[in-house]
Amino acid sequence: MTSPTDPLTLPCGQILPNRLMKAAMSEALADPAHAPDARLERLYRRWSAGGYGLLVTGNVMVDRTQLGEPGNVVIEDDRDLDALTRWAKSAHDDGVPIWVQLNHPGRQSNPLALGHTPVAPSAVAMSLPGSPTPRALTSSEIEAIIERFATAAVVCETAGFDGVQVHGAHGYLVTQFLSPLTNLRDDDWGGDPTRRMRFLLETVRRIRARVSPGFAVSVKLNSADFQRGGFSEDESRAVVSALAGEGLDLIEISGGNYESPAMSGSAAASTRDREAYFLEYARTVRQLAGGVPLAVTGGFRSRAAIEDALQSGDCDVVGLARPTVTTPDAAAALLSERTSALHTQELRYGMRRFLGRFVDVKALDGVLNISWNTDQLHRLGAGLDPDLNRGRLATTVAMLSRNGRATLRPKRGIQ
Repeated sequence: MTSPTDPLTLPCGQILPNRLMKAAMSEALADPAHAPDARLERLYRRWSAGGYGLLVTGNVMVDRTQLGEPGNVVIEDDRDLDALTRWAKSAHDDGVPIWVQLNHPGRQSNPLALGHTPVAPSAVAMSLPGSPTPRALTSSEIEAIIERFATAAVVCETAGFDGVQVHGAHGYLVTQFLSPLTNLRDDDWGGDPTRRMRFLLETVRRIRARVSPGFAVSVKLNSADFQRGGFSEDESRAVVSALAGEGLDLIEISGGNYESPAMSGSAAASTRDREAYFLEYARTVRQLAGGVPLAVTGGFRSRAAIEDALQSGDCDVVGLARPTVTTPDAAAALLSERTSALHTQELRYGMRRFLGRFVDVKALDGVLNISWNTDQLHRLGAGLDPDLNRGRLATTVAMLSRNGRATLRPKRGIQ
């Protein structure tokens, strides 16, 4: 039976020293030119000493005109190669593989970071207050975005990173192509499930063809988007089956988007108690994935739940996100049995009955907790320890200071 301490050899030949992955979180720690700076080096140097078998960065964008939020790192070419090389080395100092999560936000572009209309497969706005209607991409623009992903992957390999992860979850552009709610096209990029998955498959193929055989290529994929008429588990299983033949090294399973945030810390108490939010789905695609290892991220907190997930054979890797903010060496703490369960912070706004007249309070709580964790990432990037006593007021003020009122709607998940 698989143990969390067991190494894992990936199809590309890369070896993960254990089965615990620091999953992607959006750090928003780029400099004003969207290059990584010393704060990201400090943050990842600390995580590299935390006992993880793999580190995955968060939300590196492939187009500086289309950002998920202010502070995203952007890779369009090799202009920031030196800074990217230092970032990769900060993880390698302790011998930990580090992959870059590549992303395009599509209609989830932050309006304060753009100044113009976001783009998407179709002109379908998010069902959240203040969300702009995106402009539908042309076929030539779609091809150009695929090339951006491939170019960014090549730069990542040149900089010394060990792999890339294509973000195909949580409502970003890849997910927008996959969902029948957001892809209303009737051309080669939409119209049925096969054509809706073409953007993801072409992106993976382009990257795999441009990087070396030993460079890892992975995908983060939704089990479903949990919206009526949206991307379903059956459609997701078909995507996994198609990806199985594309030379991938890992498929990470997650779920939800920012209209239905199944991946966020605002999940119901019964779901949190179950810990492994998406493990049942992973069990159903185990055979479909063929020889591609599976990772599951979302809700894991205890060593017992992690051991059960791995020993059952339902997944090969367990992803940790929010626990790595409050406990930067979370993997070491679990593997050494220094602790049996990890701590995460859960804040809730007061005056709930009053606020509920105007907003979805649960969604607002989700934004609050995401922002609390972002504050902690910024502290770690500054060389400080997490501030577990940081409250709602300080978190809300910092959130508004960073991004303005646009942050009062969900943007990204931290699991």
